[in-house]
Amino acid sequence: MKLSTGMTVSIHSYKHNKKLHRVWKKSMVLYQDQHLLVTGNNRTKVIESDGRSWHTKEPAICYFYADLWFNIIGMLKKDGVYFYCNLSSPYLYDGEAVKYIDYDLDIKVFPDGSYILLDEKEYEAHQGSMCYSDEIQGIVLSQIEVLKEKIEKKEKPFDLSDIKLYYDQYKSMTKK
Repeated sequence: MKLSTGMTVSIHSYKHNKKLHRVWKKSMVLYQDQHLLVTGNNRTKVIESDGRSWHTKEPAICYFYADLWFNIIGMLKKDGVYFYCNLSSPYLYDGEAVKYIDYDLDIKVFPDGSYILLDEKEYEAHQGSMCYSDEIQGIVLSQIEVLKEKIEKKEKPFDLSDIKLYYDQYKSMTKK
């Protein structure tokens, strides 16, 4: 299903066991083609699986891929752009929400380009308890390398050119 620019969507993150993990209530569609969906949000409400809720603290530009096993959130903070990259299934939109399966591992990228891999223990625990197949494990581990290469080569969105354009677009669209 095609999304249109300016449309507001919610984002649903699931775990491999099909349980809802986290919901971002509102994110504005900034761009979509057959491979990429870009959304923007600021101080959006997030609801955790246990019912707790909180609001994001800064503007974010989110990149969801139809054919890559990760998504990327660029957070625009006062001291620079931080990226939080979730290893996940490709996204889908079913008319209700943008949805993906979160596979635990994350990479946090700092404004200076350095990065760290996060949540390895969670991944190890879940690959057993949620029965990740060998195929899923292979895909996730290979996509970590794809993501690291994009970060190190400063490919989009890590070169910052896109994120600034999308953020300007988001600001102009939310002022209307």
